[in-house]
Amino acid sequence: MNFDKEFDASGLSCPLPILKTKKALSDMASGQVLKLVATDCGAVKDMQAFADQTGNSLLGMEEASGSYTFYMKKK
Repeated sequence: MNFDKEFDASGLSCPLPILKTKKALSDMASGQVLKLVATDCGAVKDMQAFADQTGNSLLGMEEASGSYTFYMKKK
């Protein structure tokens, strides 16, 4: 998937991946896509909840070897 900005939150635990995602999105234009990599398993439900609450779109999620990759489109 194409993305405009990438952020690696590997090794960070809740709530830091969400807080860092919010900050990363604030520097982006509407319609741009953020790629986020996290290792906290709680990020799976947290990212969906964050997207629902903020109106940003969670375009997809992939899991591989304990790492979770999310693609979020800024509203």
